[in-house]
Amino acid sequence: MGKPLLIVESPTKAKTLTKYLKDAYVVKASKGHIKDLPENRLGVDIENGFRAEYQIISGKKKIVEDLRKSARNAESVLLGPDPDREGEAIAWHIAEEISRNGSSKKRPPVYRVLFYELTQKGITEALKTPGPLNRHLYEAQQARRILDRLVGYLISPILWRKVKTGLSAGRVQSVALRLVCEREREIFAFRPEEYWTVDALFSKQDDDRSFKARLVQCYGERRCDLSSEAEANKIIELLKDRFYVVKDVKQKKQKQNPPPPFITSTLQQDASRRLKFSPRKTMQIAQQLYEGVELPDAGPVGLITYMRTDSTRLAEDAVKAVRKFIASQWGESFVPPKPNQYKVKASSQDAHEAIRPTDVFRTPDSIRPFLTHDQYLLYELIWKRFVACQMKPAEVEKTTVDIVPEGDDEFVFRATGSVVVFPGYLVLYQEATDEEASEEGDGILPPIQSGKALRMLSINGSQHFTQPPRRYTEASLIKALEDFGIGRPSTYATIVSTIQERGYVVSEKRTLRPTELGFIVNDLLVEHFPDIVDISFTAQMEAQLDEISRGNGSLMNLLKNFYDRFKPMLDDALKEMRNLRVEGILTDLECPRCKEELGTDVPLLVIRWGKTNGPIVECPRCRFKSHYERDEHGEIRLIPEKETGEVCEKCGKPMVVKQGRYGSFLACSGYPECKNTKPLSLGIPCPREGCSGELVERRSKQGKIFYGCSAYPDCSVILNRKPYARFCPKCGYPIMTKSEGRSGKKSAWVCLNKDCRYREEIEEDN
Repeated sequence: MGKPLLIVESPTKAKTLTKYLKDAYVVKASKGHIKDLPENRLGVDIENGFRAEYQIISGKKKIVEDLRKSARNAESVLLGPDPDREGEAIAWHIAEEISRNGSSKKRPPVYRVLFYELTQKGITEALKTPGPLNRHLYEAQQARRILDRLVGYLISPILWRKVKTGLSAGRVQSVALRLVCEREREIFAFRPEEYWTVDALFSKQDDDRSFKARLVQCYGERRCDLSSEAEANKIIELLKDRFYVVKDVKQKKQKQNPPPPFITSTLQQDASRRLKFSPRKTMQIAQQLYEGVELPDAGPVGLITYMRTDSTRLAEDAVKAVRKFIASQWGESFVPPKPNQYKVKASSQDAHEAIRPTDVFRTPDSIRPFLTHDQYLLYELIWKRFVACQMKPAEVEKTTVDIVPEGDDEFVFRATGSVVVFPGYLVLYQEATDEEASEEGDGILPPIQSGKALRMLSINGSQHFTQPPRRYTEASLIKALEDFGIGRPSTYATIVSTIQERGYVVSEKRTLRPTELGFIVNDLLVEHFPDIVDISFTAQMEAQLDEISRGNGSLMNLLKNFYDRFKPMLDDALKEMRNLRVEGILTDLECPRCKEELGTDVPLLVIRWGKTNGPIVECPRCRFKSHYERDEHGEIRLIPEKETGEVCEKCGKPMVVKQGRYGSFLACSGYPECKNTKPLSLGIPCPREGCSGELVERRSKQGKIFYGCSAYPDCSVILNRKPYARFCPKCGYPIMTKSEGRSGKKSAWVCLNKDCRYREEIEEDN
């Protein structure tokens, strides 16, 4: 018999384990899943107990054969994929394939090992306590996979037939899309209301320091609601040039508790707000930190604990270590008498502890030279949050001062200020939020006593408007999904990225806006599959999956109950869903071409999905076509054709910019009588010597934008980066591109000459 065989899913993880285990084990990597449902068919036998038809993934046959061969010679087989449902599924499928090795007498025993941190201690503890495969976790993962396959593979073809080829629906992604669409419609429906505030600048008689106060009570009322400039000016006239006194001073000490250590959702949210990382990028970098980073004299080292978790629980030895670290860095006054403990949500699976550094004494700065820029930023965030969570609360003294005109209590100005008495955890970390700073803010007030006379230095009114609900950001959408109980730590990043990749949602200024396609798909799903996109129903399904993972539920019952509810909706949609390919969606816009021709009884334009890139409106009578957009209230309006100043060489009419399948182009405004078109130039000469063409924007069949020469096919110059007419100071090449700074890096001009690639950072003021 040979050595024990340890199989994990990642080559990086295998490398880290090999470094610690040396020659005691043979370590192999499956490189992720080895089996999955077939790509081109449902792969679920509904009539025979929802049997899943798993097959070896294309390209993984050699890996599977190697694992079987290694298992035949092994003393035992230990399966160590990630400690979650997905990892359990990988382990289960590897075990199934290994079991195909000859007779059961010759097969080595198979065990499951769970690595929560890739350190000497974590690896040793995991290998000391191998156990059986967890059927309950595997069945929970299978139930989710089958549910998602039923929804995706049975609804999507209906959308292809009724709307547009290539669309998709998903059990959880469609709920996320609904949240984004409903928020956008709330914004459309919002009507801003004007209101005014009155602020005054005061100072003490013997002190030149000034501070601001806001009028909070008017005419004896507890509020001061001013709806117009006239009302504000009337009050300003009443209150200016009067003497003022301090009516009341209240001081209150408040404790500001540190935030809990990161779980998956809060890590994704904070990384989005602070580092501008997408959830997917956050998880990719966290996986690298967990699986191991090469450090000098140590080899590959796992820097953080497992990053897919919903528990704020911390290991006792980690807490002892961080308390010792805090005392050494900031003193005993920053260490709480007892370790801080945080409540674990009732819905939490609590399978393993919170995300933390594996060694708190391995500070971010000490290993910065050995990390990529993004790895350093994320490690620093995790490290600081962990240390801060075990520090004392901050103590803040908040002061509220009420000011009134002398002898008149009907009008009250209020000033607030705060002073940090003891910084506590704030010396290291402060939570980021999506909320904007308060207009008033908390300033530092001078020492002041009740009854003290004050001078009013100035008074003025400010106009404001009520604001619509905020669009979701990636961070706030993940928070909403978590609050509603939709999705789990391993799925948040995929949900958020999928609705963007499908073209249902776009990111604008870091907020999520539904596209026209997103609205259309969402409305059809809400109409015909109300349960599938119902928030509470989806949350209940997640809870039932959790019960299965705990051994308290039945996979078969869950699938049968779901399908019995799903099948009638599916049948109804096949018959009743509108065929938007044929009917389109009627708008209230009149056809401008028919209006000129007919005057009255003008047909209304219809939204259709043509062969162009995106939805268009079309006239059913004259076939007039145009792109459209929605205004701030969601009303449809035509996008006017942009004139370029060029004249059609065939008919003399103006040339206009139009959108086509492969991007923008110039077309004659006399269409359909004149069908002359030509590429839209960027106004930059082709850099190829001797070529008289110009660079134009094009779009590939896959929708990817690139830049080529207008003289194609005689000139084959192709660029993947947007060119700018700027000479390279190093080689003199006539075009450069702009590299946008990310993750703290500066933007730069980069030469597009392949033999040069000169880079010049752009100064901030440029």
